[in-house]
Amino acid sequence: MDYNAISSDVMRGYIDLMILRALSEVDSYGYEISKKITEISQNGYTMKETTLYSAFSRLEKQGCLHSYPGTYTGGRERTYYTLTPTGQEHYRNKCEEWELTKELINNFVAKKEATNGHN
Repeated sequence: MDYNAISSDVMRGYIDLMILRALSEVDSYGYEISKKITEISQNGYTMKETTLYSAFSRLEKQGCLHSYPGTYTGGRERTYYTLTPTGQEHYRNKCEEWELTKELINNFVAKKEATNGHN
């Protein structure tokens, strides 16, 4: 499936959901979260590093994530992220929002058999 056909405007609305889902099972750091997002999307979507880190900052300010220092690699300390209870609630809300969005937009998606001869 070609997920590149999805507009960046649509994807922007679900960055939080993707990051929160990637962190829903275990604390992790940026590169691993990025890999998890690519894995969950079955290699159909790769989040840009700038998008990822600006979302981390925003989600942390909203109280959805907490960051803490982790292991050292190559002389640099990794920053790990964990979901807070607020983040867990935000993830549930974004999942519910997605279900409602799909339901609403499906009302506007033309079905082939329903549109025959009506352009």
